[in-house]
Amino acid sequence: MGLFFILVLGLAFGSFARFYLVSWIGERVVADIRKQVFNHLIDLHPGFFEQNRALEIQSRFTADTTVLQSVIGSTVSIALRNALMLMGGLILLFITNAKLAGIILLGFPLVIVPILFFGRRVRQLSRLSQDRVADVGSYVGENLTQIKTVQAFNHQPHSRRFFADVSERAFDIARARIQQRAWLTTIAISLVMGAVGVVIWIGGLDVIHGRITPGELAAFVFYSLLVGVAAGAISEVIGELQRAAGSAARLFELLQTEPEFDRPASLTNEFPKPVTGAIAIKNLTFSYPGRREHPALTDICLDVRAGETLALVGPSGAGKSTLFDLLLYFYQPNSGTIHIDGTDSATVSLEALRSCFSLVPQNPALFHGTVADNIRYARPDASQADVEHAARIAHAHEFIEKLPEGYLTQLGDAGLGLSGGQKQRLAIARALLADAPILLLDEATSALDAESESLIQQAMPALTSGRTTLVIAHRLATVRDADRIAVLDQGRLLAVGTHSELIQQNELYRRLAALQFREQPA
Repeated sequence: MGLFFILVLGLAFGSFARFYLVSWIGERVVADIRKQVFNHLIDLHPGFFEQNRALEIQSRFTADTTVLQSVIGSTVSIALRNALMLMGGLILLFITNAKLAGIILLGFPLVIVPILFFGRRVRQLSRLSQDRVADVGSYVGENLTQIKTVQAFNHQPHSRRFFADVSERAFDIARARIQQRAWLTTIAISLVMGAVGVVIWIGGLDVIHGRITPGELAAFVFYSLLVGVAAGAISEVIGELQRAAGSAARLFELLQTEPEFDRPASLTNEFPKPVTGAIAIKNLTFSYPGRREHPALTDICLDVRAGETLALVGPSGAGKSTLFDLLLYFYQPNSGTIHIDGTDSATVSLEALRSCFSLVPQNPALFHGTVADNIRYARPDASQADVEHAARIAHAHEFIEKLPEGYLTQLGDAGLGLSGGQKQRLAIARALLADAPILLLDEATSALDAESESLIQQAMPALTSGRTTLVIAHRLATVRDADRIAVLDQGRLLAVGTHSELIQQNELYRRLAALQFREQPA
């Protein structure tokens, strides 16, 4: 009796250890995969995310890792237990009757072949199923993110129909996968139990002829059933493992994504300190991938003096924002160089290069968190006093103080709840807090009302003081007082000069000025 309780305690402790350790391994593996994939993706160039849906990638983080977590943390535990039962049962079968055990082993190849065949099909369908699930998640995310647009155009009936189609496609793939797994399990169990039935028949004949005892046959049948149940369970587990393999393949596909252009990670060159912000662009040419025949920039040569405010103007598609992307090395130029303080930007690390710039994009990027967190994004260690100082210069302090919790007010995703002008002023405050030697303003006042724009114009001396400033603007009134203005059209630099000089010298600028200022061409 004492031995029995010792065995019971051993079984209980073993079950605890198996469940805890296997579940821990599952959680640990999934956490490591998530970190590795995220760390890889966050360093990929922006062009990758223009060609791949961010919401679909997000689905891989959720749906695929959930499948892996379930399989590694639960299914593997079941597989381990049944594998031990299978091995133990086979050993007992050989101990009980080697001849009958050999007959069972002869039937194993018949079980392995369908497992391999259906397992491959299950793996392919599992990956396809996860793709369809990702489509479902992406469509939901798009519609909820743009819910105002959806409702403003009464698009809900069409969205419901399209979502129903997407969901049904995901269901059809899942049904096909389940069908293959069901066939796999059915055939495996049928073959295993069929082999057991043949063994029982042969064993019965041996009992009749006195070659084995009824007790041996009963023990052998019991062990055979143990082996059959374990083999059936493993066949089901193999389907889950194949499903996990499909999910893992989608995640590893992200890890194997190579950048469009190579930049050695070992670059250690630094800019001379302190960086003054002088920029020299020589023969810069660039075409976006897939549009090689239409260069976005062609042979751009431009020198920007340290501390100078240079405005970039021109029609949409002239290449103004592309120039900013190349300065920040979001893309690699086809030819030409960009020097900062005399140092080729292609020879320094990306961290050192981008620390020279503060960017205020045309569509301000705000994140879920407090107002202070969003301003502090460029300098996470900045003090509250620094945050408020930057907000005052950007004329954001006044509206922030009126928020329910001031600087501690939680913002929704993408700054939901703030007006366009308020978002833009927070982005300007963030750029100021970064205190980089070069400030990039991409239509920074485009979302501001007349009063807010006037306040920003009053703050421009403080914004640009002591730093090189490049300003993209379609409204010439915001940049007419810049030190110099560069005119671009169709990727080419047409002219550089002051407002009055360009009025006299450049036809395109004169036409733009006439439209906006109602000035007659000289």
